[in-house]
Amino acid sequence: MKWFLDLFSSSLGRKIVMALTGIFLILFLAVHLTGNLQLLKDDGGKAFNTYAEFMGNNPLIQIISKGNFAFIIIHIVWALMLTIRNRAARGSVGYSQPNKKSIWASRNMGILGTIILVFLVMHIRHFYAEAHFGSLPTQMYDGHEAKDLYGQVVFWFHKDWYVALYVFSMIALGFHLWHGFASAFQTLGLNHLKYNPVINFVGKAYAILVPAGFALIPIWMFFA
Repeated sequence: MKWFLDLFSSSLGRKIVMALTGIFLILFLAVHLTGNLQLLKDDGGKAFNTYAEFMGNNPLIQIISKGNFAFIIIHIVWALMLTIRNRAARGSVGYSQPNKKSIWASRNMGILGTIILVFLVMHIRHFYAEAHFGSLPTQMYDGHEAKDLYGQVVFWFHKDWYVALYVFSMIALGFHLWHGFASAFQTLGLNHLKYNPVINFVGKAYAILVPAGFALIPIWMFFA
């Protein structure tokens, strides 16, 4: 047991935790985007509200959801710990500047993560908290009652400042994923000269397409 605790209290162990939680969150983003795309259906919110009601009441989904929140917290805490240790290490060896040969996203993961965190807090407050603890009106669909979360989304996605913040945050997410996707595979030792080009291509495509998909939704609804 001691070796396990020693591993995850080390710099390598923290990087492994970051990689594992990061990969889980990457998968979650793809699933979340698939559900959010229901917002673009021209059905008055039926598809999205039905989807949201299922996700909010399915016991297995709720267990995964709670695990997702735990992974987000762990990812944030470990990121802060790594940032503090890395800065201390640079200071101890006389480094005043980060490696300028690394890509911009790599040098600014802390800033990007902070932007995403601020957005996430607002996002949870306006949507998740309202869906689970608020008093949203309900709609009837095929004899089943569902909270009208679609109406809440429409309300916020018709505010220009919120749409601008959402899109800006998705740009930050894209840069965060640009470095984080391939970095997670490298940390876990899953990189290989033969497969690295594929991993890099998939990672960069994911970093563009998924945030762009999320950003498209508020823009589409704002101008609809």
